[in-house]
Amino acid sequence: MTAQPILSRSDDVMGGTVVFHGTRVPVQTLLDYLEAGESIDEFLEGFPSVRRDQVIAFLEEAKNRLIESVS
Repeated sequence: MTAQPILSRSDDVMGGTVVFHGTRVPVQTLLDYLEAGESIDEFLEGFPSVRRDQVIAFLEEAKNRLIESVS
């Protein structure tokens, strides 16, 4: 089973902004929500085209890359 991409970027979608795969929702929007103190649930309520597993996978990957960069 091939894992579905978490993120995608295409000049045809949101002008090349990184979005959650299969949506037009920029990843930056999630980060803005979290920075403002909003929860993942609040983000998902506002953007129902994004799946919870996409958000969790993105955050896990970001965490892993950050940890690797300082190791």
